[in-house]
Amino acid sequence: MPDKLFAVPESSPEQLQQLLQQLDADRAWLLQQIDGGRWPELRLDLAALERELGQMLSRAGDLQEESGRR
Repeated sequence: MPDKLFAVPESSPEQLQQLLQQLDADRAWLLQQIDGGRWPELRLDLAALERELGQMLSRAGDLQEESGRR
């Protein structure tokens, strides 16, 4: 698997961090909505999406930390 999941042209580390934080806030909102009973017919699919998004954000954060140490 490549070290880079995606490339963000012309972005600073601060902009990338801000994007990751916004995506994590969106993930938390989605989880809150699912737990609150919204979209019951889509619950399983949305829960899977939320888990995948959480894993992606975790990996992106790890990669950002690794690149900051270099």
